Amino acid sequence: MKEIIEILIKNQETISTMESCTGGGIANAITNIPGASEVFKYGAITYANEFKIKMGINRETIDTYTVYSQEVADEMSKKITGYTNSDYGIGVTGKLNRVDKYNPYGQDNLVYVSIYSKKDDTYHHATVECTEEDRKNNKELVISTIVYLLKTIIK
Repeated sequence: MKEIIEILIKNQETISTMESCTGGGIANAITNIPGASEVFKYGAITYANEFKIKMGINRETIDTYTVYSQEVADEMSKKITGYTNSDYGIGVTGKLNRVDKYNPYGQDNLVYVSIYSKKDDTYHHATVECTEEDRKNNKELVISTIVYLLKTIIK
């Protein structure tokens, strides 16, 4: 993440996050780096569907594709970019190897990642299979995937 923050600072670009299953882990990884305050605008943790909707995610998208879908991750990344006027937005939704009694559909071990680039109006995707027993290890796997993806996008 240090390399990403340094590039964002050099390029005078910003980034924001809207996270669900990672619970602020991405924002934490970003803000652990000195100088992050120059590029990190905002981190939202939207565990409940209600708060995804309050942040601008279309209820119809959730109803059509489920809250655990690439389509919802895409809306999360683009909405947080617009909400904060950032250059990049990260959206993450999925299940970290557990059943969700409020949203019983979708695979119990799949996480959808979307990184939106405002300057190109493009989405970059990753899907992470989280099969570890420990939630912390699954979160770390998702975060390392995001760092890898960011390195391919931000130059």
